[in-house]
Amino acid sequence: MRAAAGFLAGLVFGLGLLLSGMANPAKVLNFLDVAGAWDPSLAFVMGGATVTAFLGYRLAWRRARPILMPSFDLPTRRDIDRPLLAGAALFGIGWGIGGFCPGPAWTALPMAAPGTLVFVPAMLTGIWLGRRAKAAPLMQGA
Repeated sequence: MRAAAGFLAGLVFGLGLLLSGMANPAKVLNFLDVAGAWDPSLAFVMGGATVTAFLGYRLAWRRARPILMPSFDLPTRRDIDRPLLAGAALFGIGWGIGGFCPGPAWTALPMAAPGTLVFVPAMLTGIWLGRRAKAAPLMQGA
């Protein structure tokens, strides 16, 4: 049941990305081009997602536990450290250069757009390198 619910949630998310145009990197790049062909629609997508998440969390917190899990899985750390800031910066730079973040990149992959065929392998390589770097003794003290 949990796998089916995860599949359905992913399907709805992917369809939302396609319908909003977020699987098109030009949409993101035009949003960042404030001096040129600026497209504010990404701000509306983000605003809609923020409102939806806000309301969804308010409803979820009314429950004693999730429907398909024994308890909520919440992060315990709240500190802002160097690896978090570096990862956020790399994510933002990659999003600005490629026009994709991971969700829309996976959604656009079946369309076999040349940018996607470069971005997704580069993203997976970055994830692999990041895990290796995090496991390295140098990062253990950060």
